Amino acid sequence: MVHLAASEALKRFRVIDLTQVRAGPTACRQLADWGADVIQVQMPEHMRGDDTLGGQDGSDYQYTHRNKRSITLNLKEPEGIATLKRLIATADVVVENFRPDVKYRLGIDYETLSVDHPKLVYASISGFGQTGPYANRPGFDQIAQGTSGLMSVTGLPEQGPLRVGIPIADLCAGIFAAQGILVALLEREASGKGQWLHTSLLESLVYMMDFQTSRYLIDGEVATPAGNYHPTSIPTGVYKARDGYMNIAVFGSKIWERFCDILGAPEWVTDERYRDKPSRSVNRDSLNAEINRRLAAQDRSYWIAKLNEGGVACGLINDLREVFEDPQVHHLNIVKEVVSERLGKQRMVGQPVQLTRTPSTIVRSAPRRGEHTEEILKNLGYGDEDLARMKSHGVY
Repeated sequence: MVHLAASEALKRFRVIDLTQVRAGPTACRQLADWGADVIQVQMPEHMRGDDTLGGQDGSDYQYTHRNKRSITLNLKEPEGIATLKRLIATADVVVENFRPDVKYRLGIDYETLSVDHPKLVYASISGFGQTGPYANRPGFDQIAQGTSGLMSVTGLPEQGPLRVGIPIADLCAGIFAAQGILVALLEREASGKGQWLHTSLLESLVYMMDFQTSRYLIDGEVATPAGNYHPTSIPTGVYKARDGYMNIAVFGSKIWERFCDILGAPEWVTDERYRDKPSRSVNRDSLNAEINRRLAAQDRSYWIAKLNEGGVACGLINDLREVFEDPQVHHLNIVKEVVSERLGKQRMVGQPVQLTRTPSTIVRSAPRRGEHTEEILKNLGYGDEDLARMKSHGVY
């Protein structure tokens, strides 16, 4: 099967995916979902390590590697490296997440490849960066969550640091790498030259700390956990109505006045404890207790209707079943279907950005390891005798 593009947007680009686990595969999935011909290079079955997210038939692997093709190559064999370089010669982009030194040892680093392929865009993803005191440390999502400061501001104050419930370092690094690749491809249209770009789990999360970093770098304030309450916008957080918990976000003086009226507490607007943002910050606990006391008079549905009608942001706290039963999620059509020859019909979340003329979809389920090896090698000019010899020598 030749390239089956998931979108017209990036259909003209070929990407060689040398990554494994999550951050790198996420970057390549982003490109594949927008139509790029992503060829995933994996180790042959007899050599593979634990590089598959829950096994190739598992939901995690299926979600991460959709819309790609797969080839196996033994990069410990000189002919495997030579074949990879032949494949790279047909590509626009290479993405790798080896340890920083591995690509140089294999002779597939940017400096080496760009001699013959000056238009190549080469993306590297690592745990901590390509150089520096931590460069050769193994990278792992939770380690980056801790090193970046994210865990220090997550959780309840009395509980200590808490990890985020998704692999946010991996996902952010992958998405930022994909963004960097697109920027480099756009720049190449003007200069005619490729370039090396690199990011890391650590850099991505430090960037994602956003206003917490500006509070420190500009104001000198070291943030601490605020639990379910926003550290600076008060009142914003998790509150309890008669039948359960809900989120409420009150931002700005006008919204604060509306909120007070809806809760039947207009006197809070002039109360010395609550009349402005600094006062509400000092008296956060008493204010939150008052809010919960008033909310307890009605169910969440009542308050969500009243608050939204008044322009005060609020909403339910859904579990995953409730997320996909939510009428707005249904309306957004973010869940897509694809049919796997092995596993049947699959449902998974598609891209969260809607392009009206060149939309993204899911046209191919995740490939079996090496499913397209011979097809791709034949397209590179290898004949049946070459394939038989390479197979017998363990090249793929």
